[in-house]
Amino acid sequence: MQLAGCPTAEKIVFVDRVQIELHAGKGGDGCSSLRREKYVPRGGPDGGDGGNGASLILKAELGVNSLAAFANQRMHRAPKGQPGQGSLRHGRNGKDQTLLVPPGTTVIDAEHGFVVKDLKQNGESFVVARGGRGGHGNAHFKSSTNRTPREFTPGEPGEIRHVILELKSIADVGLVGKPNAGKSTLLGQLSSARPEIADYPFTTKFPNLGIVDVMPQRSFVLADIPGLIEGASDGVGLGHEFLRHVERAGLLVHLVEPAPIDRSDPTSNYEAIRGELTQYDASLGERDEMIIVTKCELDGAEDVAAELATKTGRDVRLISAVTGHGLKELKHEIMNRVEARREQLLADGHEITLLRKDDMPPSQKAKRRRVPPHLAGPTASLSNERQAKDYEDPGDSSPTQARGSGENQPSRISDDRTEDQS
Repeated sequence: MQLAGCPTAEKIVFVDRVQIELHAGKGGDGCSSLRREKYVPRGGPDGGDGGNGASLILKAELGVNSLAAFANQRMHRAPKGQPGQGSLRHGRNGKDQTLLVPPGTTVIDAEHGFVVKDLKQNGESFVVARGGRGGHGNAHFKSSTNRTPREFTPGEPGEIRHVILELKSIADVGLVGKPNAGKSTLLGQLSSARPEIADYPFTTKFPNLGIVDVMPQRSFVLADIPGLIEGASDGVGLGHEFLRHVERAGLLVHLVEPAPIDRSDPTSNYEAIRGELTQYDASLGERDEMIIVTKCELDGAEDVAAELATKTGRDVRLISAVTGHGLKELKHEIMNRVEARREQLLADGHEITLLRKDDMPPSQKAKRRRVPPHLAGPTASLSNERQAKDYEDPGDSSPTQARGSGENQPSRISDDRTEDQS
C-alpha cells in the first residue's frame, strides 16, 4: 500500500481510523423587496429566493490509500447558499464538496455507533451531510388576497454530523502470523511492494498492500498484516488495529516460523494466532486458509510442517523467500483459490473490487470528431480527381455505364434526338 506522508514532517504516517466533524452549508435567506420603478405603479413584490447550501459527499476512489488527509483537518465546512435579491434574483447555490477516501472505508456515526455506509467499490459515494434549503422571498407568498406580502423565510441550517472513518484494507489474500515470521519478506518477493524489513519483531507497524501479477489478466491483492500476539482479540498491543484489516480478505495465508527467536513452539504459535482470529470474528475461523512454513532452509522445518499437517489435517507447504523454494507454486495456488472465490462472488450477485485504475472500464466511448459537411455523407469521397460525374448513374439500365465517361453516351443522346424529330 502506498503511504500518505504527513506534510509537516518527514516521518511517514499511516492513518486508518479518524473522527471528523462535517458542517453542510446553510441555505441563503429569502429577500423581501417591492418593485419601485418609474411609470410602473403598484409594482408588487419582487424578492427572490435564497440559494441552497452545499452538501458534503464522501466518495471512494482508487489511488487514495490512507486517511492521513483527514487526520490533519478534522473539520470540513461546505459553502453556504447566497441570499436572494430584488428584481426576482435568486441566490446562488453552494457548490457541493466531495471528500475522497480509500475503497474499503466504513463510515460510522460517532454519536450512536451505527454504520452509516460501507464504501467498498471504487466510485461509490453518498451524501454524508446535506445542505440546507434556501429561504423563500416575499414574491413566493403573493396571492389574489395578499397583493403585497412582506414576509420571507430564512435559509435552513445545514446538517452537522460527527462521523468516524475506519479503513479496512480490501485484499484478496491476508498474510497472518507471529512477528518475524517472514510476512513482509514474502510480500516483497511476490509483488513490487517494498515494506520495511529488519531482523527484529514488530518491524511492520501498519498493513502493506501489494499487487501480485501471476500473468497478464491474472493478479490478486496481497496484504501484509502486522504481527499478532496473544490477547490481540482483547485489544492487547494493537490487536484491534491489526485484526480490522483481515476481515475483508477472502483467503488467509498463515505463516509459521520453524525456529522462532523466543524459542517458542511453532505449533503452539499457530494455534494461538488461530484462536485470536476466531475470538475476534467467528467467521475468520471458517475462512479459507493456507498453512505455510517459512525459512525452509533451516533445520527442522520439515519436522514442523509434518507436525502441523498431522494436527490440522491440512496440506502444509514449505517455502523460502531467500532461496525462492516453493514461491512459484505458492503464487499459482493462491491465484487459483482467488479466482474460484471471485467466480462464487459473481454467481452470488456481488461485485469484484478493482485492483488498479487501468482495470476500470471506460466511462464513455470517445466522442466522434465532427467534420465539415462537405467531408461527411455522400460527398465524403469526392476530390479533384474523383468528381460526381465519374460515378455510375443509379437510373441507368447498364450498371457498368458511367455518366459522361463512355464512348456510347453521346451517340445514345443523338439517337434519342433523331427519334424525336422523326
